Amino acid sequence: MNMQAMLKQAQKLQKEMMDAQEQINNMEFTGKSSLVTAKVNGRKELIDIKIDLEEIDKDDIEMIQDMIVVAINDAFKQVDKETEEKMGKYTKGMPGLF
Repeated sequence: MNMQAMLKQAQKLQKEMMDAQEQINNMEFTGKSSLVTAKVNGRKELIDIKIDLEEIDKDDIEMIQDMIVVAINDAFKQVDKETEEKMGKYTKGMPGLF
């Protein structure tokens, strides 16, 4: 393969990677715990959080805080999984790139 063809192939792969990353960035992921639902985007930015107040004892603020953390981390794990699925084919042999 000549140098020009290799460069063209590299540019094509770069564009595919950028398109895949943009697609992930625009997706929404919903993480849940028993009382909390958190929605994040592919950039791991919190978009929305809902707390089921009917099920909560007003004196148990610490539990609510823990449930928020669990829900957000669940959503972040979904982002990581989607990123690995979509970007993994580009990063084989280069761990930690995404």
